[in-house]
Amino acid sequence: MSRFLILQLRPEQDASDAEFAAFLDKSGLELARAHRIRLDAEALPDDLNPRDYAGIIVGGGPGCVSDAPDEKSPEHARIEAAVMSLMPRVTEDDIPFLGCCYGIGILGQHLGAPVAKGRYGEAVGTADCTVTQAGRNDALLTDLPGRFDAFVGHKEALEALPDGCVHLVSAPSCPFQMVRYKSNVYATQFHPEADSAGFEQRIKTYKDHGYFPPEEALDLIAMCRAADVHAPQKILRNFVQRYG
Repeated sequence: MSRFLILQLRPEQDASDAEFAAFLDKSGLELARAHRIRLDAEALPDDLNPRDYAGIIVGGGPGCVSDAPDEKSPEHARIEAAVMSLMPRVTEDDIPFLGCCYGIGILGQHLGAPVAKGRYGEAVGTADCTVTQAGRNDALLTDLPGRFDAFVGHKEALEALPDGCVHLVSAPSCPFQMVRYKSNVYATQFHPEADSAGFEQRIKTYKDHGYFPPEEALDLIAMCRAADVHAPQKILRNFVQRYG
């Protein structure tokens, strides 16, 4: 039975559990086929081999790869280092990989592309995403409309397309919403697993983490409840169906 490795970077228990449940639900992946590792609570096994998995999914988190080393907490530095340690093998061997939000920063940083704050950070809300010409021919975007909304909320972003990457999805607020490296290594700036209820919970969890003024939380929750965000979830399902 082929299993998927799910790496989670959120130190907050409720947010981590909800994200994991969303990955399973939106992808159609059975619990028995998921190897979950919470990097805030455990180290990667010394003998972990990415080739032993059908694919790897990396969740989001409050850390930023563009932060200076002395600005990262020991926990965030350790989590980032653990994920980065896998990237040489992932990219060299073209191992199926889907990095969600934080994952696009990880991929960009590994490939030497500029990842920074200020230029393309997106406030908590929805991004107006458009599938590029290259994206229309990509298997992970099968059955998605040419234009769709996706939940976002991030302080840093790719500022240029990494060498060797294909640009799959764009948005006016942040151009690099989804990219592919080689044939099987993917990353999204938006959260493909997030629905309205899940994003509402994250707003409550992270209202004091600097993503937005805390007094705006109720308005953002109302926005989530009114949003019609469904298309991005198909990316997770397509990833599991293609590689599983």
